[in-house]
Amino acid sequence: MTFVPDPIELVNLLLCAVILLLGYLVYRKRDIISALFIGIAFGMFGLSHLNAIFDPALFPAVTFVLMRIFGYLFVAAALYLLLTE
Repeated sequence: MTFVPDPIELVNLLLCAVILLLGYLVYRKRDIISALFIGIAFGMFGLSHLNAIFDPALFPAVTFVLMRIFGYLFVAAALYLLLTE
């Protein structure tokens, strides 16, 4: 397993980690489940960026695609919850 330091992937990974943390903190402080869903989604996107940094990949291609799909589904669910509040 080789670490390939692509600056764009590293910045995206860092920003995803920040959004994951902020989503969790907003959920803990204000009890807004939508914030937690968005944080989880960006955590999944962060895992896909982490996967792109390593060669060979940490996860198989199917897992990579499923993480991205579920990340988008979490964002859609969060937005739906905000819409119906």
